[in-house]
Amino acid sequence: MRIFLCGDVMTGRGIDQIMPRACDPVLYEPHMRSALGYLALAERASGEIPRPASFEYVWGDALDVIAARRPDFRIINLETSITDDGTHEPKGINYRMHPGNIGCITAAEIDCCVLANNHVLDWGVSGLLDTLAALQPAGVTVAGAGVDRNAAAAPALLQGSAGRLLVFAFAYSSSGVPDHWAAKPARPGVNFLRSLGPGSGTKIAADIEAWRQPGDLVLVSLHWGPNWGYDIPQLHQAFARELIDRARVDIVHGHSSHHPLAIEVHAGKLILYGCGDFINDYEGISGYAEYRPNLVLAYFVELDPRGRLLALELAPFRLQRFQLVRASPSETAWLCRVLDRECRRFRGHMRMGDSGLRLLSENEGG
Repeated sequence: MRIFLCGDVMTGRGIDQIMPRACDPVLYEPHMRSALGYLALAERASGEIPRPASFEYVWGDALDVIAARRPDFRIINLETSITDDGTHEPKGINYRMHPGNIGCITAAEIDCCVLANNHVLDWGVSGLLDTLAALQPAGVTVAGAGVDRNAAAAPALLQGSAGRLLVFAFAYSSSGVPDHWAAKPARPGVNFLRSLGPGSGTKIAADIEAWRQPGDLVLVSLHWGPNWGYDIPQLHQAFARELIDRARVDIVHGHSSHHPLAIEVHAGKLILYGCGDFINDYEGISGYAEYRPNLVLAYFVELDPRGRLLALELAPFRLQRFQLVRASPSETAWLCRVLDRECRRFRGHMRMGDSGLRLLSENEGG
């Protein structure tokens, strides 16, 4: 089974403004009152951005790279509400994309949008319901949010020639998800994870077993942790390993960090502690330059029928003019050095190849 994964895809705010349809650009942020302000920052940094841009525009070179890998499934963390309505949550930053721009998601043939994150309810419950209503007829499954607790907790069921993949998604408070966003028995919301403590994976294991059929592989997607910094809390590591050991999860797909974090292979199974952003409108914003947040990664995972990792390739891109363009050799080398440093803590090694980066085991890395 081959899977394309990435971290946060933020198609709202400035990016929404360049697409064929656009929401009212008004913002309620302390330092920016219009989404057009983010467009102006990006153009000041890199040059003019086409308007209106095609739905394919933001994906840029990534479309050919993804297609060449021929993944069975394509999964993103969609960190944007798809609505032109609703009341903004008083949380400082609110993302939304006009429903008329749903083609921005389907242009990349996305199979599943993870919605358990800290922006899907930026425009209230009605904004979440609009998001669900936009994705379903577009043929995109969702995980991690729904019209009630049961729907939010249910996995996305992805069926392909390589078999079936169950995608469960959870939002944890350390990523900025308000606890009142948790789905209730009769209230829409996100699949809120209240604890990462010892034994917290027991209920998750039971929920997974209720859905698992013979031959199924399982991915758990987690929105957790802060935006910046390379530290992997011991609690995160223990929880991720518990998911693999107790709940028989095959991939742990972490996100929330604005830059890529360490990768671990535990008992032959893949743990991505933080995939970093993939698409956003941060271009031209100063600060955190040491993390080079304009450099992003696409993750291509290959699993054997038992869910053990066969290969992990990372394709590097640069965000420029709100578009993904192939990273230069020097940019790729920088990403390789940083990730090799971080992965060594987990007995992994990162190496450059002709098409990007490759994770090696301890023995392969030498």
